[in-house]
Amino acid sequence: MALYKRILVPLDGTDVDHAILPHVAELGRLTGAEVILLRVAHYHTRDTMAHEVEDAQVQLEHTASELRGKGFAVRTVVGHGEPAETIVAQAAALQVDLIAMATHGHGLVPRLVYGSVADKVRHATAVPLLLVKAVHDE
Repeated sequence: MALYKRILVPLDGTDVDHAILPHVAELGRLTGAEVILLRVAHYHTRDTMAHEVEDAQVQLEHTASELRGKGFAVRTVVGHGEPAETIVAQAAALQVDLIAMATHGHGLVPRLVYGSVADKVRHATAVPLLLVKAVHDE
Protein backbone atom coordinates (compact mmCIF):
# COMPACT_ATOMS: atom_id res chain seq x y z
CA MET A 1 0.00 0.00 0.00
CA ALA A 2 1.49 3.32 -1.10
CA LEU A 3 2.06 6.01 1.49
CA TYR A 4 0.92 8.70 -0.93
CA LYS A 5 -2.14 8.22 -3.13
CA ARG A 6 -2.91 11.88 -3.81
CA ILE A 7 -0.43 14.75 -3.67
CA LEU A 8 -1.76 18.31 -3.70
CA VAL A 9 0.61 20.77 -5.37
CA PRO A 10 -0.37 24.42 -4.92
CA LEU A 11 1.15 26.60 -7.64
CA ASP A 12 1.24 30.37 -7.81
CA GLY A 13 2.19 30.88 -11.45
CA THR A 14 5.68 32.20 -10.73
CA ASP A 15 9.13 30.74 -11.28
CA VAL A 16 8.99 29.48 -7.69
CA ASP A 17 6.72 26.66 -8.94
CA HIS A 18 9.69 25.06 -10.72
CA ALA A 19 11.33 24.24 -7.37
CA ILE A 20 8.66 21.77 -6.26
CA LEU A 21 7.91 19.95 -9.52
CA PRO A 22 11.00 17.67 -9.62
CA HIS A 23 10.26 16.54 -6.05
CA VAL A 24 6.63 15.84 -6.88
CA ALA A 25 7.61 13.97 -10.03
CA GLU A 26 9.99 11.73 -8.08
CA LEU A 27 7.45 11.07 -5.32
CA GLY A 28 4.80 10.35 -7.94
CA ARG A 29 7.13 7.98 -9.75
CA LEU A 30 7.99 6.12 -6.56
CA THR A 31 4.44 5.89 -5.20
CA GLY A 32 2.17 6.03 -8.26
CA ALA A 33 0.28 8.88 -6.58
CA GLU A 34 -2.17 11.07 -8.43
CA VAL A 35 -0.88 14.63 -8.66
CA ILE A 36 -3.46 17.35 -8.07
CA LEU A 37 -2.30 20.76 -9.24
CA LEU A 38 -4.05 23.66 -7.50
CA ARG A 39 -3.93 27.30 -8.40
CA VAL A 40 -5.83 29.76 -6.25
CA ALA A 41 -7.30 32.61 -8.26
CA HIS A 42 -6.95 35.53 -5.87
CA TYR A 43 -8.73 38.67 -6.97
CA HIS A 44 -10.37 41.67 -5.40
CA THR A 45 -12.68 42.87 -8.16
CA ARG A 46 -14.98 41.27 -10.67
CA ASP A 47 -12.88 42.84 -13.45
CA THR A 48 -9.79 40.90 -12.44
CA MET A 49 -11.64 37.65 -11.71
CA ALA A 50 -11.96 36.43 -15.32
CA HIS A 51 -8.30 37.19 -16.03
CA GLU A 52 -7.08 35.43 -12.89
CA VAL A 53 -9.20 32.33 -13.53
CA GLU A 54 -8.16 32.13 -17.20
CA ASP A 55 -4.49 32.60 -16.30
CA ALA A 56 -4.79 29.88 -13.63
CA GLN A 57 -6.39 27.42 -16.05
CA VAL A 58 -3.77 28.00 -18.74
CA GLN A 59 -0.87 27.65 -16.32
CA LEU A 60 -2.30 24.53 -14.70
CA GLU A 61 -3.00 22.83 -18.01
CA HIS A 62 0.52 23.58 -19.24
CA THR A 63 2.08 22.01 -16.15
CA ALA A 64 -0.40 19.12 -16.18
CA SER A 65 0.43 18.35 -19.81
CA GLU A 66 4.13 18.16 -18.99
CA LEU A 67 3.48 15.75 -16.11
CA ARG A 68 1.01 13.65 -18.11
CA GLY A 69 3.64 13.38 -20.83
CA LYS A 70 5.88 11.74 -18.24
CA GLY A 71 3.17 9.22 -17.36
CA PHE A 72 1.62 10.79 -14.27
CA ALA A 73 -2.08 10.85 -13.41
CA VAL A 74 -2.82 14.55 -13.02
CA ARG A 75 -5.90 16.52 -12.08
CA THR A 76 -6.19 20.32 -12.01
CA VAL A 77 -8.26 22.47 -9.68
CA VAL A 78 -8.78 26.23 -9.71
CA GLY A 79 -9.68 27.51 -6.26
CA HIS A 80 -10.97 30.94 -5.29
CA GLY A 81 -10.21 33.06 -2.24
CA GLU A 82 -7.35 33.48 0.15
CA PRO A 83 -4.53 31.13 -0.86
CA ALA A 84 -3.74 29.48 2.48
CA GLU A 85 -7.37 28.93 3.43
CA THR A 86 -8.17 27.55 -0.01
CA ILE A 87 -5.19 25.19 0.02
CA VAL A 88 -6.20 23.78 3.40
CA ALA A 89 -9.86 23.44 2.36
CA GLN A 90 -8.96 21.71 -0.92
CA ALA A 91 -6.56 19.36 0.87
CA ALA A 92 -9.41 18.24 3.12
CA ALA A 93 -12.01 18.06 0.35
CA LEU A 94 -9.74 16.06 -1.96
CA GLN A 95 -8.49 13.83 0.87
CA VAL A 96 -4.85 14.24 -0.08
CA ASP A 97 -2.02 12.45 1.67
CA LEU A 98 0.58 15.18 1.13
CA ILE A 99 0.72 18.87 0.32
CA ALA A 100 3.89 19.70 -1.62
CA MET A 101 4.68 23.36 -2.17
CA ALA A 102 7.53 25.68 -2.93
CA THR A 103 8.27 28.67 -0.75
CA HIS A 104 9.52 32.05 -1.86
CA GLY A 105 12.05 32.21 0.96
CA HIS A 106 11.76 35.96 1.47
CA GLY A 107 13.22 35.87 4.97
CA LEU A 108 12.07 36.53 8.49
CA VAL A 109 11.06 40.22 8.38
CA PRO A 110 8.79 40.06 5.29
CA ARG A 111 7.30 36.81 6.61
CA LEU A 112 6.54 38.44 9.97
CA VAL A 113 5.03 41.54 8.36
CA TYR A 114 3.05 39.95 5.53
CA GLY A 115 2.72 36.37 6.67
CA SER A 116 3.59 33.37 4.58
CA VAL A 117 1.17 31.12 2.76
CA ALA A 118 3.35 28.13 3.64
CA ASP A 119 3.40 29.09 7.33
CA LYS A 120 -0.37 29.55 7.39
CA VAL A 121 -0.92 26.18 5.68
CA ARG A 122 1.54 24.50 8.04
CA HIS A 123 -0.37 25.70 11.09
CA ALA A 124 -3.85 25.02 9.70
CA THR A 125 -3.61 21.44 8.43
CA ALA A 126 -2.83 18.00 9.78
CA VAL A 127 -1.88 16.80 6.28
CA PRO A 128 1.87 16.17 5.95
CA LEU A 129 3.59 19.06 4.20
CA LEU A 130 6.65 19.04 1.96
CA LEU A 131 8.17 22.51 1.61
CA VAL A 132 10.94 23.26 -0.87
CA LYS A 133 12.63 26.65 -0.79
CA ALA A 134 13.06 28.14 -4.24
CA VAL A 135 16.57 29.23 -5.08
CA HIS A 136 16.69 32.77 -6.43
CA ASP A 137 19.46 33.93 -8.71
CA GLU A 138 21.28 36.81 -7.09
